[in-house]
Amino acid sequence: MMKTQNPIPPKLADQLLAWLCRGDLMEEILGDLHQYYKELPEKPKWKRSLIYWFHVLHFLRPFAIKKSYRSNYTIMFRHNFKIAWRNLLKNKSYSMLNILGLAIGMACSILILLWVQHELSYDRFHTNASYIYRLSCNSGDFRTAVSPAGLAGGLRRELPEVSATVRLTHQYSALFEVDNRKFQEKRIFYADSNFLDMFTFPLIAGNASTALDRADGIVITAATARKYFGNEMALGKMIRMNNGVNFTVTGVLENIPSNSHLQFDIILPMSYLGKTDSNLINETWDNFNYYTYIQLSGNVPDTDSKRADLLEKISRVYKAHESELDISFNLQPLADIHLYSNLQIDLSGHGNVQYVNIFFGVSLLILVVACINFMNLATARSVPRAKEVGLRKVVGARRNQLIGQFLGESLIISFLSLGIAVSIVCIMLPAFNEISGKQLVISFLDGKLLMWLITIALITGFLSGSYPALFLSGFKPVNMMKAKMKFGGSNLFFRNSLVVIQFAVSVLLLVGTIVVYNQLNFIKNKSLGFDKENLLYIPMTGDLYSKREALETALQQNTLTSNYTIISDLPAQLITGTINVQWEGKDPDDQTVIPSIDVDENFIDVFQVQVTAGRGFSKAFTTDGSNYIINEKAMQIMGMTPDKVIGSRLSFNDSEGSIIGVVKDFNFKPLQYAIEPLVLRFNKRFRIVVVRTPPNSTENVIAALEKIHHRLNPDYPFAYNFVDKDLENQYRGEQQMGTIFNLFALLAIFISCLGLYGLSAYTAEQRTREIGIRKVLGASTFSLVNFLSRDFLKLVTLSLLIATPLSWHFMNEWLQDFAYRAEISWWMFAVAGVATLILTILTVSYQVVSVALMNPVKSLRSG
Repeated sequence: MMKTQNPIPPKLADQLLAWLCRGDLMEEILGDLHQYYKELPEKPKWKRSLIYWFHVLHFLRPFAIKKSYRSNYTIMFRHNFKIAWRNLLKNKSYSMLNILGLAIGMACSILILLWVQHELSYDRFHTNASYIYRLSCNSGDFRTAVSPAGLAGGLRRELPEVSATVRLTHQYSALFEVDNRKFQEKRIFYADSNFLDMFTFPLIAGNASTALDRADGIVITAATARKYFGNEMALGKMIRMNNGVNFTVTGVLENIPSNSHLQFDIILPMSYLGKTDSNLINETWDNFNYYTYIQLSGNVPDTDSKRADLLEKISRVYKAHESELDISFNLQPLADIHLYSNLQIDLSGHGNVQYVNIFFGVSLLILVVACINFMNLATARSVPRAKEVGLRKVVGARRNQLIGQFLGESLIISFLSLGIAVSIVCIMLPAFNEISGKQLVISFLDGKLLMWLITIALITGFLSGSYPALFLSGFKPVNMMKAKMKFGGSNLFFRNSLVVIQFAVSVLLLVGTIVVYNQLNFIKNKSLGFDKENLLYIPMTGDLYSKREALETALQQNTLTSNYTIISDLPAQLITGTINVQWEGKDPDDQTVIPSIDVDENFIDVFQVQVTAGRGFSKAFTTDGSNYIINEKAMQIMGMTPDKVIGSRLSFNDSEGSIIGVVKDFNFKPLQYAIEPLVLRFNKRFRIVVVRTPPNSTENVIAALEKIHHRLNPDYPFAYNFVDKDLENQYRGEQQMGTIFNLFALLAIFISCLGLYGLSAYTAEQRTREIGIRKVLGASTFSLVNFLSRDFLKLVTLSLLIATPLSWHFMNEWLQDFAYRAEISWWMFAVAGVATLILTILTVSYQVVSVALMNPVKSLRSG
C-alpha cells in the first residue's frame, strides 16, 4: 500500500464515514480535502496533487462497491479486458485503422478546442470582469469604439451606478532610450491613473494604486524591463522618450496574457498627455478619441432592463453637455469585446464569434467522422463475431454483460487513441500556434484539461461503441446454431448511412475550404481604386517634422525616390471622421460621419487615383490650402452632379473652402465595410512619406531612403513598410481561418478514406471467392474494380447531393460579413465532388485490385 507523510486528518475520516449514510456530504468532504491539499507544507505542485488524489481514491475505494460483489466485479473486469485486448491483437489491421482514425480525429478536436477555449477566455481573468464595460457610440450607421474625453468624468460624477471610469488612447509609437541604447516601441497606451485598479494586470514591482499617479511615471512589462535593464531591478530607473523627456519606472507588470484584448508593452500616465492635449485640457464632449471603460458598482445587477435604464441615463448625461450631436451609446461587456466587436476605430487583434462557432462545429464533425469509422468497421465485422456472441449466450452470458464487453473494447481503443492523440497534439502544437497566431499550451497538471481529455475519450468510446455493442449483443444463439443469421437489411442500411454522413461532412468541409480560399484570393486581387503595389512608406518621426523642406528636396534629387507623396494617413489605416461638415442644401438632421485624409499635390499621381471631375491639388494655386477634393460617394450624399459640385462651397470642421475635384471611389478601409464618403484636404497634417518604387528597384529605394533618414534624423532608427503588406495584414484572421480550415478539411477526408479503406478491405475479403469465380469466367481486373466500387461510389454521390445545399448555405452566411465578396459558383461544388470521387476510387481500388490480381486458385481455396 502506498504511504504518504501526510495522513488524512481525523475530521475528514469521520466525514467520509458519515458519507456512507448521507450522499450530500460528498461535496463538503471533497472541499475540505481540497483545502487540506492546498495547505500542505512547501511541496511541489505535482506531489501535493498526487497526495490529494491518493487520499480521495484510498478512502472512497472500500465503499464504492459492496464487499461481497467486489471480487466478482474485479474478475469480470479483468476477464473482459483480456478478451478485448486479445481481439485487438488478433485483428491488427482492423485495430490499427480504428486507433489511427480515432487518434487523428481526437487530435484535431483537441487542437480546435484549445483554440476555442482560448478565444472564449478573453479578459475573464480580471477580478471585476463581470462589472466592467466599454462604451461604444453610434451615429446613424457609423458604429465606433471611441468616445469623447469628457464623458468618463461626467458619468463618474453624475451616475452613482458608475463606481469608476478609465480612458485609454489609441496605441502610440515612440522611441525609448536606456544607457545610450534605443528601442522603437509600437504598443504604448496612455491611461488614467486608476487603470491598474480596474484591470487585473499584476505588478511584479511597484504599487498598483499609485504607479500612474506621477506625470513622469512609466509602467512597463517584465519582458520590456528585461530588454531594457537585463536582470537589474527596473523600479526607479530612468527611461528617456523621444530623445527629450525622462520618465521614471514606477511599476513592472507581469507579461500581458495572450487572452487580453489590451496588448501593450508600456503604459504612460494620461496626466502627461493632458499637459498638451486640448481634448483632455478642455474635457471636450464632441471629439471622439478615447476608449472609455466603466465599472459598475457591485450592487447593480446585469439585466437587460437595468442595462437599458443605464444607457438612457448615459444619454441624458451626454445630452446635457452636447445637445447638437445625435449620438447613442452601447455597453460592451468586457468579456465580449474580443469576439463581438465589429466596430470602427477599434483596437486591432479582435476575433470573431462566427469563427469560434464554425471551428467548434468542425471539431465535433471531425470527431463524429472518426467515430463513424469505428462503427462502420465494427458492424462490418459482425459475421466473424456472431459465433462468439452465440457461444457466450449459450453458456449463460446476459446481454448487458455482452454490451459491457463490447463497450469495454471500444473504450480501450478510445483511450489508446487518446494517448496517441495527445502525443500528436504535443508534437503539432508549435506548428498550430504558428498557423493560428496563438500561444496555446497543453499542461498535464491542469485538472480541468485532464478532465476534458478523459471526457472526450469516454464520449468517443461510448459513441463509437454503442451501436456495435447493441447490435452484436442482440444476436440470437438459436439462429446462430442453426446458421440462420442474416446480416443484411438494417445493418447494411445503417452502415451505408454512416458512410453517407461521413463523406457529406468531408465534402462540406472541402467546399468550405474552396470558398474561403476563393474569397481571400478575391480580396487579394480586387481593385481598390488605387494601385497598392510598389508603395513603400516611412513614418515621419523626430526631426523629419521640422526638416520637411530638406526632406522633400532630398527625395526630389534622387530618381529612385522622386515619385513620392507626404500624407496624414494611409488608405489602409484611416480612423478619422467627423460630422461637422456643411454644404449647400444639407439636411440639418443629416449626421453622416465623413473621414478625411490630408494629402499633398503628389497624392493622386503616386497612388494612381482617378480624377473624374475637376482637378487635383497644385502648389501653383495658392488658394488650395483651403480647398477640398471629395470622392464620388460624398458627391452622391450631397445630392450633386459633377458639374454642380465643382466650385461649390464646403465647410469641414469649421474651415470653409471650395470643392475643386472629385476622385473615383477607392477603398480606404477593410473590405468588410462599404465605401464611405471621403474628403481630401491639402497639407493640414503630415505623418507618412510614401514612395512608389520603380520596377525591380525596391532594395535600392530602401537604401536611398535609409541614407536620407540617417542624414536628416540620426537620433531615430530607420523603419519602413509596404502598403500592400498592411492591406494583407487586415485579413490575417481570415487567412488564419482559411489555413486552419484547409488543414482540418484534409484531415477529415483522410479519416473518411481510412474508414472506406477498411470497409473495402473487408468487402474484398468477404467476396474473395466470388472474385475468383468471376476471374475464372473471364472477368477483367477493370470490370472487377468497377463491380466492387460502384456501391461505394453511389454512397459518395449521395453524400455530394446532401452536402451541396448545406455547404452553400453555411458559406453564404460566412460571406455576409464582407461588403465585397466573391460569388459562390458551381465549379466549387464540382471540384469538391470530383476530388472526393477520385479519392474514393483510389481508396477502394487499392484493395480490390490486390484481391483481383490474386491467383484464382488461391481465391477459390480461401472461400
